[in-house]
Amino acid sequence: MFRDLLVSEWAPFGTLSEDQIFKLEQHYKLLKSWDKVLNLTRIERLEDVVRLHYCESMFLASVLPEGQQSIVDLGSGAGFPGIPIAVLRPECSITLLESHRRKAVFLAEACVGIPNVEVIGARAEAIQKQFDWLVARAVQLKAVFSLRLASRVAILMSENDLTRLPSAAQTIRVPWGDRRIVALFHVEHQSAKI
Repeated sequence: MFRDLLVSEWAPFGTLSEDQIFKLEQHYKLLKSWDKVLNLTRIERLEDVVRLHYCESMFLASVLPEGQQSIVDLGSGAGFPGIPIAVLRPECSITLLESHRRKAVFLAEACVGIPNVEVIGARAEAIQKQFDWLVARAVQLKAVFSLRLASRVAILMSENDLTRLPSAAQTIRVPWGDRRIVALFHVEHQSAKI
């Protein structure tokens, strides 16, 4: 059921390979198993899980520039948007950054078989590495802009949250969810003040 729904929801945007479908389905199965004890997601209806977790994350992957990119997923939690991005964009290197230790353990297990993913169980402020892109969702938005992990930021968010942030370079409406967008920012760290 997950597989069929994923394929049909994503069909207007492209075709997923059998390997991509398998990896996303394995992640979903593991998520359901771990969610019983770790509370990784509040979304339970399968249709909502597919649309709001997997398809939204892959949509974000599709709007990032083509080619190899280094991407950090801030506060990855259950692996969104990072794991679907890694599956859809195997040419990119994805770092899942999660400070919650048990969630980081889940992410490490969830990434077995996805070679372009690294999991770091630490707070963002402790990371010295630089990335091409920082991606996020369900995080404290203002905190994202104080980090020096990347100068380009892509956030899955509600249109309502956009009014409290710096001016976005571009916003793209997400086909799923109510008033959901991908907001793309270029951050000048020396002068960024929020």
